[in-house]
Amino acid sequence: MAKLKEIKLKISGVKKTKQITKAMNMVAASRLRGSQRSMEQFRPYAAKFAEVLGSLAARSGSVNNPLLTPKEEVRKVHFVLCTSDRGLCGGFNINLVEALENFVENEFSSDVQVSLSCFGKKGRDWALQNDYNVLDSHVGVIGSRIGFHIASGAGQNLVTSFLQGEWDEVYLISSKFKSMSRQIAEVEKILPIPPIEASEAEEADGYEPEHICEPSTVELFNEMLPKSVYIKLFSAFLETSTSEHAARMVAMDNATRACNDLIKDLVILFNKARQAAITADLIDIVGGAEALKG
Repeated sequence: MAKLKEIKLKISGVKKTKQITKAMNMVAASRLRGSQRSMEQFRPYAAKFAEVLGSLAARSGSVNNPLLTPKEEVRKVHFVLCTSDRGLCGGFNINLVEALENFVENEFSSDVQVSLSCFGKKGRDWALQNDYNVLDSHVGVIGSRIGFHIASGAGQNLVTSFLQGEWDEVYLISSKFKSMSRQIAEVEKILPIPPIEASEAEEADGYEPEHICEPSTVELFNEMLPKSVYIKLFSAFLETSTSEHAARMVAMDNATRACNDLIKDLVILFNKARQAAITADLIDIVGGAEALKG
């Protein structure tokens, strides 16, 4: 009977776990809708900004801007790592930190100084445990309502530090939302700003839209360069936030299914144990009755 009681307790525990995973799945789905809406609304703005910037770059010629000039020797590299604040989202955070580790290992020698700015508690904790130089950390940004002022403030600090020579290159590590079941960890260089090219549509039809610039094209181009860094950061925050909610929703859905399968197995085990107990009791009864007859 003790075994039957243990199985009952296990079934009860798994049912409670199922309730939790199902509730977390519903919460993640609700947050995903809002985050995905913000991401999709910002994508056209980012695409149009890149189009205008490419058009200005084509008309500005060779602009001598320090944000575009790569350093002759790379000794100090800074990474902006975007992760989640909470777990229970499958391999979402693991993929991001592995992307950083693989990139550092494959692209840089051991004498290059690496520093981090972490957006997300999981990335910050991982970096501290692995003895990375964490210069800045932000908790409560990814996965919540994100304001553009957060990206612009962080972008201003990155641009200022780069111009002051604190870093030779700056990379952004974030998750790109492709679909509900597919999120890709990406590494993108944001400083110095990579060469700006015309959009694919312009190259296809040979048409370059004329933008009336006030003041001059070069002045406007130089003014927009730092803002392109802010836009990349904000877009990365939105994409990573949406990817986190999607990964958590899928993980909790898988956990709920696993709970259902485990409950079925435990119920079968409980029925077998109960039948075995009943059979043993019947054998004892029959054996006692035969003994009395004898």
